[in-house]
Amino acid sequence: MNKLKLIIKREYLAKVRNKSFVIMTFLSPILMVGMIVLIAYLTKVNDSEKRVITVLNESDYFSNAFNITETLSYIDFKDLTLNEAIDSTLAMENYGLLYIQKAPDLETTATQAFLYTKESPVSYVIESLETIFQNRLRQGRLQRLGVSAKDFSEIDTDFEIKTATFQGDTNLKGINEIKAGIGGAFGYLIMMFIIIYGGFVMRSVIEEKTSRIIEVIISSVKPFQLMLGKIIGTSLAGITQFAIWIISASLLLFVAMLLLDIDLTALNSNPGLPVNAMTNVGNLPQGTANNMQLYAQELFKIPWVLLVCSFVIYFVLGYLIYSSIYAAIGAAVDNETDTQQFIFPIILPLMLAIYVGFFSVFSNPHGPIAVGFSLFPLTSPIVMLMRLPGGIGDGGVPLWQFLTSIVLLIVTFLAIVWLAAKIYRVGILMYGKKPTYRELFKWLKY
Repeated sequence: MNKLKLIIKREYLAKVRNKSFVIMTFLSPILMVGMIVLIAYLTKVNDSEKRVITVLNESDYFSNAFNITETLSYIDFKDLTLNEAIDSTLAMENYGLLYIQKAPDLETTATQAFLYTKESPVSYVIESLETIFQNRLRQGRLQRLGVSAKDFSEIDTDFEIKTATFQGDTNLKGINEIKAGIGGAFGYLIMMFIIIYGGFVMRSVIEEKTSRIIEVIISSVKPFQLMLGKIIGTSLAGITQFAIWIISASLLLFVAMLLLDIDLTALNSNPGLPVNAMTNVGNLPQGTANNMQLYAQELFKIPWVLLVCSFVIYFVLGYLIYSSIYAAIGAAVDNETDTQQFIFPIILPLMLAIYVGFFSVFSNPHGPIAVGFSLFPLTSPIVMLMRLPGGIGDGGVPLWQFLTSIVLLIVTFLAIVWLAAKIYRVGILMYGKKPTYRELFKWLKY
């Protein structure tokens, strides 16, 4: 046990005292925050561009239909030919020209309308104009059936059915996706940690093996103790770096938002939804504020303590499993180039956990795919965390599934450590030969 503690201490101090480790520990948060701020700023600048469209309207069906929005404005042309309107638009350097020909009826007028631009127009411009035409066509068709504009404004309202649990709690639209996204963020952190710091373990083993230091160390320490010490020491160094990243990046981002007046919601803005593109649209429902309050209450109800504790459990077990595999690979090869044939099979379950987990948990968190991946040990650290924001018990993850996934992780960890130790014991003293999967299988029998 004392030797294991010494190995852990040695690995930890060797990592945290490394110059590149120290530099990246303090430089990475600055780069990450700088990238986020830059993207938010560029998005803000890009979305602030207001495009001007000139309108040559020869009909009476679309009078006063084009209202100025935050991203689009319109200039009306009168008594001009199409060629004159095009020349004027180009001279004024406007974004495009909307030409609406005079026709005997609304339907024909709409089908003969054209938008002229220098290049292919951006999607939100097309969507905005199509929304105006569709709305006016719908009004005209209903008016032909005897429906007035006032009646149309009453008809053209959205409907959302109210849902609730059998206990009377209101169900909110999209709350399951939000919860899965929160769990997915925790799972994504686990995946990135495994990929980054699992590679550290592998490179550490390769360096000691190629420098022949391992031959001296192995004379006084058992291979299993050495492997386990490297895994734990490197993981502790990684956790230290990760904690510094999260704290410093959060502080830097908060300061940057205050000083530079950066709104991160601009990253999710959709310029394709103009404010007043549709005519006769009523005000927002009075229950919008109440809905926002309900969403806040639902987020508050998320079992954060359970989620954080589960994150630690799945993080530790998942990392120990994968880092053991990385250590075995490092012991089996002589350089990083030879590791490529073994890396992809390791990363594949993590990739499946992220992508399949998102698709399955978003659509049906209790479906067979979501349940299966949340129990399978190589994917459960990520997929189970996507399901846990719903809690454990009624409406959430059944207790037996939660406990089963942890038990399977522990059993798998013990099995993989046992197998990895066999490969590690033989591989750390093997030089000059690139191992194959068949040879690795033979090593397991020694």
